Amino acid sequence: MTQTMNNTLQYYNTHAADFTQDTQFTDMSEKYAPFLSRISSGGHILDLGCGAGRDTKAFLEMGYRVTAVDGSEELCRIASAFTGQMVHQMLFADMAWQKEFDGVWACSSLLHCSLEELPDILQKVSDSLKANGVLYVSFKYGDYAGWRNGRYFTNLTEQTLGELLEQIPSLRLAETSVTGDVRPGREQELWLNAIVEKIK
Repeated sequence: MTQTMNNTLQYYNTHAADFTQDTQFTDMSEKYAPFLSRISSGGHILDLGCGAGRDTKAFLEMGYRVTAVDGSEELCRIASAFTGQMVHQMLFADMAWQKEFDGVWACSSLLHCSLEELPDILQKVSDSLKANGVLYVSFKYGDYAGWRNGRYFTNLTEQTLGELLEQIPSLRLAETSVTGDVRPGREQELWLNAIVEKIK
């Protein structure tokens, strides 16, 4: 584990209760639609960096199979209790699935990887997807990379995300949108949302 990731996970273990209160009941339904429209009913989704379990619970309630993982031991405990199924503690770099998932949901999680780490992580994501699988990923919008409030962030724009995905021939950027944060009082914080398709 890199020191960057270790320190970020320490933050989440220490602040898990506050993070849960801040995120667990946020309405993400608008972000679900373009992702789930590409996944067959009952398909298998990897919730990659599931946090407090909000999206895993929503997908389960809609009839999808979900494998949920997070790097924070404390958030895994909280998410397991919230969703009613085991959430596995795992680092992004330790993924080794091959053609397992119809979709990978990486909401506000891969942004904690450095720009140098992201190509390898995205290749692992691609490997985990079945043919014609789909990835949803979101990053804070902009060109900042560094520490903020105890966590490491890599922000991206449409251009920098496109350049990153060019390094992964099996992935194709299907659509992007820039939206405000859905949490009350934080609407001015911009997010880059992307739907990425596995093409081979």
